[in-house]
Amino acid sequence: MERSKKKFNVIDVIAVLLLLAVAVFVGSKLISRGSGSTGGEAKTVRVTYVVKAEGVDNALYENSLEHIPSRLMASGKLLDGQIDSVEQEPYYALDENGNWVEDPYHKNLYFTASINVPDAAVQTTKVGDQEVRVGKTDYVLKSEYIEFSEVTIVDVTWGE
Repeated sequence: MERSKKKFNVIDVIAVLLLLAVAVFVGSKLISRGSGSTGGEAKTVRVTYVVKAEGVDNALYENSLEHIPSRLMASGKLLDGQIDSVEQEPYYALDENGNWVEDPYHKNLYFTASINVPDAAVQTTKVGDQEVRVGKTDYVLKSEYIEFSEVTIVDVTWGE
């Protein structure tokens, strides 16, 4: 009489490894979630940055002023920061003769915003999922009442 010996084949080994990987992943998520809520407050740094919205309709300046200060938002959630101020400057366009002339219907707007972000050894400043870096041209400035897309970050200051 032959005894039936069970051997692991390649598929069994892969299945066991996948189950272990899932268990480690779920465990690490649970541990990090638990440790985040029980520890002290994370250290933060205040970041102030300026974004430039070019060639916007004149009325948007007055409308923006009515809603400042305005809490910053990302993914439908309010953040620990706000749009503090807005300033305007003339917007210039080329006329039919190739000369730069002031456009009476449009302005450049400069929004100053500030937010508390986690202080880390390597500073990657994020507002929501967007990185804040000088020269970034595809930034979306969004608050409870204000939203401008494709604005350019022209200045960033870390700290008070």
